[in-house]
Amino acid sequence: GRHEVWSWKTASKESLCLMWQKVKVQLMLSMSFLTAVFWYCRRLYSFLAQLLKRWSNYLQRKLIRNLSVLPEVDLLGYSAREWKGETKQAKQMREAYEELFRSYHIKYLRQVKRDNYSVVRAVLFQIFSHGIPFPSWMKERDILKLPEKLLYSQGCNWIQQYSFGPERYTGPNAFGKLRKCMEALKTNWAEISATRDYEERGNLCNILFSDESKEYKLYEAIKFIMLYEVVEAYEQIKSREKPIPNLFSLLFARDSSSDPLSFMMNHLNSIGDSICLDQVELFLLGYLLQVKIRVYRLHRFNTEEFQVNYPDEYRREWNEISLLTEDDRYYHIPLFRT
Repeated sequence: GRHEVWSWKTASKESLCLMWQKVKVQLMLSMSFLTAVFWYCRRLYSFLAQLLKRWSNYLQRKLIRNLSVLPEVDLLGYSAREWKGETKQAKQMREAYEELFRSYHIKYLRQVKRDNYSVVRAVLFQIFSHGIPFPSWMKERDILKLPEKLLYSQGCNWIQQYSFGPERYTGPNAFGKLRKCMEALKTNWAEISATRDYEERGNLCNILFSDESKEYKLYEAIKFIMLYEVVEAYEQIKSREKPIPNLFSLLFARDSSSDPLSFMMNHLNSIGDSICLDQVELFLLGYLLQVKIRVYRLHRFNTEEFQVNYPDEYRREWNEISLLTEDDRYYHIPLFRT
């Protein structure tokens, strides 16, 4: 009987040992597998994180490279870099920048792309980034219908000769193209002005002003609204319905813009291509957007024309934006700090 008990215990012990050996092997294999999976997932996570970081950096560099309104830079640092030397002009420009820094509390500036849309870009960027809403007259009318109104209601079939800046496009499709430009302006303006968070609004502006094709649509829409306002003023002059602002008298007094057609052919069509807005058209731009555009003209330093408002006839409730120019051709955005 003792031998049978001992044999049973031995057999049980051996069976348990065999089972443990098998379980141990399985556990070791499972642990090795889990360790391998963990190591692989960790490596995969690290790889994806690096990939995402590189992609984010690439997109950020590309966005900054394509930005037509660059991030802010120190005003005096910019002046020192751009106006080196001891020429009379360089000294005057540095003095002008120092005056802006000291007396006007302008500490930084944002450089704007130097092309023939420069001033329109600088104005529109500030309107969007400040969250300025549509002008009151745009809220009362649907700007999408302005091309249709000029073409059909007022018989201005000559708008088929409208040119779109660098893309010198004319012909019967001008109407449809103008409509798309107006849609782009209305949609982007409504979306950005409705964004209350300043940082989020800035991001939307950076995205918009890094896409050249979208930008150009905005500027062409602004140009067309300028044409629309000129046509309206011209009709009022002919019908003598009501007095018009002085800026239109100045505009029509030019031999090159004595009527809306000549204004379009000799001025608007070339804006964005070979010329930019001149002083009279800056008055018109501020008037139609209902903003007071304050311009610091550095080449007019120490004269009464150093600081000029466009238009000079403005309402108190209009928002104010500021520009900085060295030559009345290219404009930058000054930033104030108290």
